[in-house]
Amino acid sequence: MAKPALNLPVETAFSILMKARIFDAKVDETDPDSGSDAADDGAVDVLEDRASDPTLQELASVIRALNDDQQLDLIALIWVGRGDFSLSDWDVAREAARDIGRARTVRYVTGIPLVSDYLDEALSQLGYSLEDYMQEA
Repeated sequence: MAKPALNLPVETAFSILMKARIFDAKVDETDPDSGSDAADDGAVDVLEDRASDPTLQELASVIRALNDDQQLDLIALIWVGRGDFSLSDWDVAREAARDIGRARTVRYVTGIPLVSDYLDEALSQLGYSLEDYMQEA
């Protein structure tokens, strides 16, 4: 089977993967009314998932900047990595991704637990390695 041609540059996919991996490590907010500074909290707030989180904002910005075809590829990659579709079903996965819609893509992608693992798996199936990407970067 031939690899599908991606509209999403592999470098961009790995960039999203890395930002998502940082975001995946976040935990639910534990102290929303914290009035102390980071030193007093042991900098625990940096690990909390907040709407104002700079990692989330960066990830959302990168996803929003993708064109429609690139967003479809991103969602299809996630689904392939999660096992919902195989690479041989690439066109079907991309078509199904249209149902998410451009306006909901950021919320959809950032709302998937382990999204970075799914991207890593799909890119691996396509023959791309995170380790190789990191060495080239």
